[in-house]
Amino acid sequence: MRNFTDLRITNGVEMVRLLAVSGSLRQASSNSILLRAAERLCPEGVLVVHYEGLAQLPHFNPDLLEDPPEAVTELRAIIGQADGLLFSCPEYARGIPGAFKNMLDWLVSSEEFPGKPVALFNSSPRASHAQAALRLVLDTMSARIIEEASITVNLLSSRSSAESIATDPVTGPLIGTALGAFKRRLDNQNL
Repeated sequence: MRNFTDLRITNGVEMVRLLAVSGSLRQASSNSILLRAAERLCPEGVLVVHYEGLAQLPHFNPDLLEDPPEAVTELRAIIGQADGLLFSCPEYARGIPGAFKNMLDWLVSSEEFPGKPVALFNSSPRASHAQAALRLVLDTMSARIIEEASITVNLLSSRSSAESIATDPVTGPLIGTALGAFKRRLDNQNL
């Protein structure tokens, strides 16, 4: 998995590093495609890396917290390196999908997660229960949800590509505006 270690400065520009995490394991997930579109629309000075290790995380077991599995150590390291997190999470059975919640469980007692700025990208207006549950979990974990960078778009039943979402005259600017707001908040916190 690509990480941020050597990516702080690119072409002489200090980059804002965002870790994009899709809460879906589906290959053609609208959540993953939304995050790929966001990568295409990043403002100058923003770098997006996609976390691809969700399916490889073992089931959460508090007995392993003292000596976590390698996949968990890698997750915590990249979370620690990120300036902010982009989460796009589907709704399953009116809640957060198990694999995504499992990832969050591994981060509950980590030093890297509390205070981390998070933007929530929602690919379905009907996923309101999962969004509410996710906000509750993130609040409990002391994340900082950046409201002006959190958006809902309607990709429900859409077979859109990242490119078509990024170039859509409504969705593209909405994503770009959210990312710009996220970057401004992250830039201002570093002053």
